[in-house]
Amino acid sequence: MPWKNQGGGPWGSGPKGPWGSGPQPVGPRPPDLEDLLRRGQDRLQQIMPGGYFSGVGITLIILLIVAFWLLSGFFRVQSEELGVVMRFGKHVRTVQPGLNYHLPYPIETVLLPKALRVNTTSIGMTVIEDPARRGRSIRDVPEESLMLTGDENIVDVDFTVLWRIKPDGVGDFLFNIQNPEGTVKAVAESAMREVIGRSQIQPILTGARNVTEQNVHELIQRTLDSYGAGIQITQVQMQKVDPPAQVIDAFRDVQAARANQEQLQNEAQTYANQVVPQARGRAAKIQQDAEGYREQAVAEAKGQSARFLKVYEEYKKAPDVTRERIYLETMERVLGGADKLVYDGGPSGQGVVPYLPLPELAPKRPPTTGPQSSGGTR
Repeated sequence: MPWKNQGGGPWGSGPKGPWGSGPQPVGPRPPDLEDLLRRGQDRLQQIMPGGYFSGVGITLIILLIVAFWLLSGFFRVQSEELGVVMRFGKHVRTVQPGLNYHLPYPIETVLLPKALRVNTTSIGMTVIEDPARRGRSIRDVPEESLMLTGDENIVDVDFTVLWRIKPDGVGDFLFNIQNPEGTVKAVAESAMREVIGRSQIQPILTGARNVTEQNVHELIQRTLDSYGAGIQITQVQMQKVDPPAQVIDAFRDVQAARANQEQLQNEAQTYANQVVPQARGRAAKIQQDAEGYREQAVAEAKGQSARFLKVYEEYKKAPDVTRERIYLETMERVLGGADKLVYDGGPSGQGVVPYLPLPELAPKRPPTTGPQSSGGTR
């Protein structure tokens, strides 16, 4: 059975559904756009009597256009930016971060380079963002990192350059160079190759890294200043300095041998520092003993010579007495420690036979520890 067309669809006339009355409106109804436009036109006609194209209306429209044009000159410079104001394409001034004003376009325009931000340029490596791992991965670039040293060795150098725009060189940065990042990278790689080419490989790999960074920093800055780039190099950081991967194992063996050599040299130097002072002490002791013996011998010789001179003086005064005294003192010194019997050859010796065991007849004397007597046993 076909639906009857009663002007309201298959459910009858009006906005009704199959279950009776149609949907009821909920909430306030939206304003009518045509009604708003009509009211705005009425108010504008009240402000501008005589219509839009009357003299007063045209003047008001022109004033509104001029006001909007003048207000378009306000602009905001962010914290990392500097505003470069150009008047008909010529740089006239530089403004600091904050709210500023320039003459509206086309009289003046403004460029907003990030002059206060420190930029990083990597040479010899590429930093790749890894969204899956939420981190960064570094890929080596051998055509940038492999460099020839002054002693004809190859070294693998990865480094980064930190740079920013000079506050007083924003105009030079914008108008003197076309590709600032590429220029910094090319100049930095060239400077590093020049410094590495003047150096030996051993200092570069060990203790001369700070010196190399300073030399590269100065060379990059001097080159960019000659270009009028308006760029200031803040720091050069050497990230990796190694021999090429093909010879790194052999190089590590050489480094280990040199470390062992230095260790043995240090141990030998320590032993020498211990032994040499001892030998010098013994030599000084021997020398002092020899000097003491010399002084003793000289003193004894001087004493004997002085004694002889005194005896000689007495001898000149009384030769006989002195001679007898010397004889007696000599005999006392020679016979003082010997066993002896004295025979005077007088009448009391008539009973002495020609051979007599004189030592057995001498009385035994106990040993004495003191000085020996000057006389013998009679």
